[in-house]
Amino acid sequence: MPTYYVAWWNVENLFDEENSPRRSEKVARVIKKDIAGWTPQLRDRKIARLASVIARMNDGAGPDLLGVCEVENRFVLDRLAEAVHELLPKRRYAVVHADTGDARGIDVAFLHDAGLLEALPDRVFFHVVMRRTATREIVQAGFRTRGGRTWTVFGNHWPSRSGGAHETAGYRHIAGETLAFFHQRVLETAGADAPVLAMGDFNDEPFDPSMVTHALGVRQRRRALEGGAPRLWNLMWPAMGTPDGSFYYQDQPNMLDQFLANANMARDDSPLRVDAESVRILKFPGTFDTGPYPRPVPFGGMGKKINTDGFSDHFPIGVRVTEDG
Repeated sequence: MPTYYVAWWNVENLFDEENSPRRSEKVARVIKKDIAGWTPQLRDRKIARLASVIARMNDGAGPDLLGVCEVENRFVLDRLAEAVHELLPKRRYAVVHADTGDARGIDVAFLHDAGLLEALPDRVFFHVVMRRTATREIVQAGFRTRGGRTWTVFGNHWPSRSGGAHETAGYRHIAGETLAFFHQRVLETAGADAPVLAMGDFNDEPFDPSMVTHALGVRQRRRALEGGAPRLWNLMWPAMGTPDGSFYYQDQPNMLDQFLANANMARDDSPLRVDAESVRILKFPGTFDTGPYPRPVPFGGMGKKINTDGFSDHFPIGVRVTEDG
């Protein structure tokens, strides 16, 4: 009975070097001031710090599937995959990467163990989230599991709250509608029994309208199972009862990073089912502040103070998925 360990992480501005030839002129103009002083050495140090955390996931075996956001390009993703491989020689990650239209050039991607999960090229799509200024697209990837099933996974990095949570809420409402629309399309095209998992930094919490009204995320599993509109069971609600979050703003914990599973992954007899009890905010020793507020230790950069012993301003999250043999 195969089990897959799935993780998600906003890796906080994993950018290529300051004068990278792989950067478009448009992005270079936008980030010119912030990227100043970002040397290849700093880039590679950050990659090494991120890899050290990824290698600790799944009891030291590394994730089978990892979704990431705030990465600039395929080059840094490949370097990250190689850095994890150096720590975990049995792991060789393949990459699904969306070179999105975001104004700052930050993307959403998946790293997956190709020996366990095969990315299906004709099942990979990048869905534009409509707004006046460019933002990250939602990445839809279809994977073939070891059991021969097709598993659809959505990677999300919704518009930020910069400018005010209320003022920017409409953008996240649009993102929620986009996710709900393409979830429904998967069920129409791949079959009503298609398993779907959504993950991401949604820049809203599980109770916000973008998640509940627009993405159709629900707190109770039985609501997802009732039929009708294709709801998504938000697996982060139990963690909402803890004093921690995946991201801290002004010392206030927020649950911005989330997993959501559809009904076909929520039933006890689902061939591919999520283990809701396994969901964790991944706080490894050394990755969080030991003061009164256990915030993640950021690496910084992009105009922020750099701490070369840091990691990211978000904690990763993890969950297990079981497949019938």
